[in-house]
Amino acid sequence: MKTVCVGTRNSPLAMKQTMIVIDLLKEVHGDFPVEIVPMTTKGDQMLSVSLSKIGGKGLFINEVEQALLRGSIDFAVHSLKDMPAKVADGLTLAAIPERSDPADCLIFREVNSLEALPNGARIGTSSLRREFQMKNLREDIQVESIRGNVGTRLKRMEEQNLDGIVLAVAGLKRLNWFDEPTHPYLVLSCEQCIPAVGQGALAVECRSQDQEMNDFLNPIDDSLTRKLVMEERDFLAMLNGNCDIPIGAFAVQKQNGYQFSGFLGDKELEQSFIKSITVQDINGIGKQIAIALLNEMERDSL
Repeated sequence: MKTVCVGTRNSPLAMKQTMIVIDLLKEVHGDFPVEIVPMTTKGDQMLSVSLSKIGGKGLFINEVEQALLRGSIDFAVHSLKDMPAKVADGLTLAAIPERSDPADCLIFREVNSLEALPNGARIGTSSLRREFQMKNLREDIQVESIRGNVGTRLKRMEEQNLDGIVLAVAGLKRLNWFDEPTHPYLVLSCEQCIPAVGQGALAVECRSQDQEMNDFLNPIDDSLTRKLVMEERDFLAMLNGNCDIPIGAFAVQKQNGYQFSGFLGDKELEQSFIKSITVQDINGIGKQIAIALLNEMERDSL
């Protein structure tokens, strides 16, 4: 077999996620020759500017997808939450492995609980979704924009004397941060802070017409994860979602069916709209909840 070239962002977490995918493939296919091609994206370079001002989610994947379209790499590994609702022409999500924990984690610099934070506590995050929902938990919280990889954000929390930062549990788990946590932390429930669309899931992308690679990747696809996150991505698509709109969605299978929770924030009204529903058939629920939230927002703006 020829060497398989895998493209990914050049960050510790992205490299770890790529190794997770490669290990899953080796469980299916046995050992195979592989080369990891790390790339620096525009989103990684422009850390001092909020994503909503420089182009949104696609900034973390554009360079990798261009390499894929050129044929420089055979497939790419992304965090699914970094992907726009519409996959680029000529590419496909060949595999979405089983999802990791989708929750968010509030890491404290000094205290060890939400209640112990000082009045007007300064919390670092670049996510409007997290900003709105942190203020729903404590309306006095002040949010400051902070970007970069996990290590960079932890360092900036100390340097800027922030009271805390919010990071994804899945990334912290993949980096084994919870094995020896450097700070006190609180894992927020998905009711306290509805996750980003696709948070905790990985996206394995290849060229649509590369049938051999599609067949190679397909065995690590998790059908339940795909079903759930695709409803979340339909929700995102209905809202034309990107980083300039506070949006969250989380679908999960329950004993009595499926639960879908959607979150939409209105920056002008400074108001959050949340809807959660349990259904027997999840097909189409993402679009349905998106429309319901848009209607509710429209009524409140009149």
